[in-house]
Amino acid sequence: MLIFYESLILHNVILYLTLAKGKNMVKGNECWGFDIISGMCTVHIAGRELTAFCGIPSSPYLMLMETEKRNGEKTAIVDNWNRPYSFSELLLKVNQFSGYLQSKGVDKGSHVGLLLYNCVEFAVAFLAISRLGAVTVPLPGKYRRPEVISLMEKGNVTVLVCDEHFAPWFEGYSCMTIILCRNISQVYGFSHLDMPAVPSAGTCPSVSLSDTSLIMFTSGTTSQSKGVLLKNYNIIHSIEAYRRIFHITDNDRTLLATPVYHVTGIIALLGLFIYTGGTLWIMNKVDPRRMLQCAIDESLTFIHASPTVFHLLLEHRDEFRQIPSLKQFACGSSNMPVRSIEKIKEWLPQVDFHTIYGMTEVSSPATIFPAGAAGSPYRESSGVPIPGLDIKIVDSWGNDVENGCLGEITMYGTNVLETYYNIKSPDLSDDGWIRSGDIGYVNDEGYLWVVDRKKDMINRGGEKISTIDVENALCAIPGVSEAIVAGIPDEMYGEIPAAAVKLENGVRLAEEEIRSFLKLQLAGYMIPVRYIFLKNLPRTVNGKPDKQAVKKLFTNEKEPCL
Repeated sequence: MLIFYESLILHNVILYLTLAKGKNMVKGNECWGFDIISGMCTVHIAGRELTAFCGIPSSPYLMLMETEKRNGEKTAIVDNWNRPYSFSELLLKVNQFSGYLQSKGVDKGSHVGLLLYNCVEFAVAFLAISRLGAVTVPLPGKYRRPEVISLMEKGNVTVLVCDEHFAPWFEGYSCMTIILCRNISQVYGFSHLDMPAVPSAGTCPSVSLSDTSLIMFTSGTTSQSKGVLLKNYNIIHSIEAYRRIFHITDNDRTLLATPVYHVTGIIALLGLFIYTGGTLWIMNKVDPRRMLQCAIDESLTFIHASPTVFHLLLEHRDEFRQIPSLKQFACGSSNMPVRSIEKIKEWLPQVDFHTIYGMTEVSSPATIFPAGAAGSPYRESSGVPIPGLDIKIVDSWGNDVENGCLGEITMYGTNVLETYYNIKSPDLSDDGWIRSGDIGYVNDEGYLWVVDRKKDMINRGGEKISTIDVENALCAIPGVSEAIVAGIPDEMYGEIPAAAVKLENGVRLAEEEIRSFLKLQLAGYMIPVRYIFLKNLPRTVNGKPDKQAVKKLFTNEKEPCL
């Protein structure tokens, strides 16, 4: 068995000061105070030299065990129907369900699919799978049957735990074991199962940090999506980084409304709060009024969500003028315009807003804004690398570029995947560096600016346009809530920028008014030539701006529904 801590060297001040800083390389360990990086050690794993947090639990299940010892009677999860579960109750249900999974043939290394809504049953299943050393394969509930079947086959799923709503999809599907979660709005969804006796510790396989915990599929069509294979040490490292940077304790209270099958849901919220002993309110969908009322009624302290969700919350700020318990917001998945960050600060001045840049391949976080972004001179950036992660910016040939110069963002570190599942990708090098597909730059202080997806940069007759820059300028216009900018075909220039715009409630703006404002902010070639005003902007199933859908809106002869 691989011994994770092969060479245990406490990460003290001397090591901190002697870490080499290469040309353009930003080392996360150099970006944080000693309180954040203390107790780190050098490890060798999968041929890589990494720096990791010492003494972390070896699996998500062991996180729950440790927390239950400290806070057994404390409420761990409150489900969508306001049913509370203490850490002791949660642990009991996890142990029972792991015994049931064992009776169905699940053992170490088995691939178990989860096709569930946001619910406590997802947490129980994930942690039970972890107890057995099996592999969780979260499946997107927003996908259609053929897409889900395709991902299950790519992930070699042999046992599927699914909500009864999806049961008709698998009638006559005899190649795997199906376990149904039933009637969750009325009762605990596994209560109908004939649970065997809880397996003793001796009958469960040993689980280590080097064991695979998750296979999560990247967004995109099922033919293009890749299975990201994350090991226990990847995800526990990310969780510990979140805990330290946000100073999350068992006094914190949050909600989970983003899909739990996303990397943010399962690692940055569920995993983090199981680990720290805080309380998590699970909601089955994003409902901004309900979320804000929950923040008031339950004295929430922390919310982690996407820019889309924060824009929805902002729309209701006049109804919820003060929420004094809230202390921190964390925001990732796509660009959050600076003007929107400022609006949040004006609304809730006591809340620190932390921008996050990450991806599934890095187990959620790559960079985190270390303090409240609203008042920082670097507020347009995405923060600095987390401890244990290094970032380099490279050109098209893979050569390092100087600080301040644009290039592709690449990453190496403890939270970076070792491999994709069953495929070799040119984006992941043999020496462990992952190419993100994002264009950006870093400054001398280690802050990262994400300029655009490489594929989304607009080439207007040789002039390169960052769609994020244009979106930020649009969102700075009074009355504009959100915007998505994409390149559309043009006979003269090859591509020109076009914008889908969502206005704040009750606001009306003409195209010429927008152009007049943008002329003061942007070079002429960057100003969108065409505009569509929409009540809701198109999003992918993962909640990210859908630029391909925006392109289709402009190339479709039919007028869009406003």
